[in-house]
Amino acid sequence: MSGRILDFAIVGGGLAGGLLALALRKALPDASLALFEAGESFGGNHRWSWFASDCGVRGDDLLSDLPWKAIGRANTVRFPGYERRLEADYRSLDSRDFDAALRRLLPQEAIRAACPVAGVAADHVVLASGERVAARSVIDCRSVAGTETLRGGWQVFLGQHIRTLRPHGLATPIIMDAAVTQHDAYRFVYSLPLAADEIFVEDTYYADSPVLDAPTLRARIAAYCAERGWQGEVVHEETGVLPVVTGGDVSAFRSAHESAGVALAGARGGFFHPLTSYTVPIAVANALAIAAAARRGLAGPGLADFVAKRARRHWRDTAFYRALGRMLFDAAEPGERWRVFARFYRLPEPLVERFYAARSTPADMLRVLSGRPPLPVTRGLRALLGKGAPLVQGTTR
Repeated sequence: MSGRILDFAIVGGGLAGGLLALALRKALPDASLALFEAGESFGGNHRWSWFASDCGVRGDDLLSDLPWKAIGRANTVRFPGYERRLEADYRSLDSRDFDAALRRLLPQEAIRAACPVAGVAADHVVLASGERVAARSVIDCRSVAGTETLRGGWQVFLGQHIRTLRPHGLATPIIMDAAVTQHDAYRFVYSLPLAADEIFVEDTYYADSPVLDAPTLRARIAAYCAERGWQGEVVHEETGVLPVVTGGDVSAFRSAHESAGVALAGARGGFFHPLTSYTVPIAVANALAIAAAARRGLAGPGLADFVAKRARRHWRDTAFYRALGRMLFDAAEPGERWRVFARFYRLPEPLVERFYAARSTPADMLRVLSGRPPLPVTRGLRALLGKGAPLVQGTTR
């Protein structure tokens, strides 16, 4: 890069890294930065969704230049014997659109896709090609594989963007249809109407095993769509195996991935929703906070310390969700896990929104835990006191 020193080297061009690059660009338009991504495109192969109330005014401003879709002015959840309409606006962003937007919004010299990084240090990154790129601040947002240091279960999913032969007739999202066969996991189908003849359908499992059986999930989506008359062609497909973190040693997790003076953000830094894997609100808040700190003059190891303190606070503040995850995975039989979510979705809608944004209040937590439990109390207590299974990465077949 012409031998010059970058102000910011961001390693990992997923949602966390891409939003951070945009936030730094807005906060410090004269600063030099580069966004390094091992893959051919930024954002990977994902669809991210969130409620309209999740990100606040400043977050909405950060997201305003991205081509997200407003998906209906309400959404629905379904469980055996129970259906509920929620009034919150729902938004969704395809990673292909995210990639195109980053290439348009960031300076051309900042775009470093298909550029894997072999190593990071406080003042430089080393690319797989051997190139050494100097930087005043290095922020590592790369994804992580499974780890023995954290414990929990898995969220396994396959989603298809389908162009239907005729209008599908779905006016608002079905964000959780758990009135389906559970298949030895908490299973639900997620449907987003993208256009009159386009729909995104995802089959999702809270499973003990991280194995993703793509042919089986494709067949189940096809059957689900056939029951509803949604015939058409699959124009895009995505898969995912995400950890649902219920406990573990976060200090050991960070130590396994950190280098002195390098800020750890995104999943590598522990910035995730432990139970829902709901990403956008946390990534937005972190990008804004890091950009604001950089604007105040924090850089290098000082910026890394600032982000590390945020990570420790985030881990402490999300303990409630990890405890619920232990009850979900370790107290509930796999085929009965839907009962936990069915009870949760009877609670007030603002509480549901704050839960997904990882902003539950103490009163919210008390409300979630009060009333008749959906699980045997003794099993729930054993789960809370247990450790859970290590999060060792799974396979796809």
